[in-house]
Amino acid sequence: MSYLPKPKLHHPKLPTNAIGLTRRDYEGAISTLCAGCGHDSISAAIIQACFNLSLPPHRIAKMSGIGCSSKTPTYFLGAAHGFNSVHGRMPSVLTGAYLANRDLVYLGVSGDGDSASIGFGQFAHSIRRGVNMTYIVENNGVYGLTKGQFSATSDLGSVAKKGTVNTDQPIDLAAIAVQLGATFVARSFSGDKDQLVPLIEAALLHEGAAFLDVLSPCVAFNNHAGSTKSYDYVREHNDALNKLDVMLKRDEITVSYAPGEVTEVTQHDGSLLRLRKLHAGHDPTNRASAMHHILERKAAGEIVTGLIYVEPNPSALHEHLGTVPGPLNALGDADLCPGVDALERINASLR
Repeated sequence: MSYLPKPKLHHPKLPTNAIGLTRRDYEGAISTLCAGCGHDSISAAIIQACFNLSLPPHRIAKMSGIGCSSKTPTYFLGAAHGFNSVHGRMPSVLTGAYLANRDLVYLGVSGDGDSASIGFGQFAHSIRRGVNMTYIVENNGVYGLTKGQFSATSDLGSVAKKGTVNTDQPIDLAAIAVQLGATFVARSFSGDKDQLVPLIEAALLHEGAAFLDVLSPCVAFNNHAGSTKSYDYVREHNDALNKLDVMLKRDEITVSYAPGEVTEVTQHDGSLLRLRKLHAGHDPTNRASAMHHILERKAAGEIVTGLIYVEPNPSALHEHLGTVPGPLNALGDADLCPGVDALERINASLR
């Protein structure tokens, strides 16, 4: 069975967000993935992030390809638009939808098999074109649906459940996203909700190509000794760049404190935010520095997590192409058929 609906009844006093919805309103069907699968934790983080941001579910379009990861949109945002494409083709389907209707929030969910193998070219071109989207790869380092073969992101020397050693170099999707021009790049761990939720919030609010590589252990085939994508390995080798939170636009709050110090900041809702300055030498707005840090820590056997790179002044594909400001289905006859003179100007510009 691949679909289990959730009970519609819930406690009448559940907390609501700014648009009057509860967290339950952002859920989907009951997951049929393996108990303990990291992908379910990512789904829960997406639900929490959308609830926190008070995003109307019907204004979100969720896209996926094929694989365990691409099943997960069934388990969150049940009231959103959805499209489950073929293997590796999620980015092109999302790009087409985005060009037709720029008013929706686009969320693409993929896996390491989906994006780093058959869909590698699709991934690359959607990133370099600056599609305004949140692109999440649920990265477990194996082909889970076909019984645990190494994927293109499996680390050199990692050991499969049956004892096979991987002899191929891995593809680092976060490093490639930085190189291709993504304006928001982050990596996180499905078992670190405190880091993952604000990263997803920030990506959803970002105007441009936002990419998140989320390490997500496969409890069936890649959570054993020798795996570099297991719960234990990632927890032991996590090199967190920063401690993050997302603040929606309000009056500016400023603070000044030295690297290594902890300070408390009172937020607009009255709660306290504790900040610690980490990795004083890392500049997340420097693309070359971000690339260097990924490779440097990888050589040291560490997994870089947190906000790796962000473009302070991003732009997206519609701005690059100079398209109309609204969705195509809102255009009238005069916009769609501007007349012979407009056609002549276009033809003349191509001569």
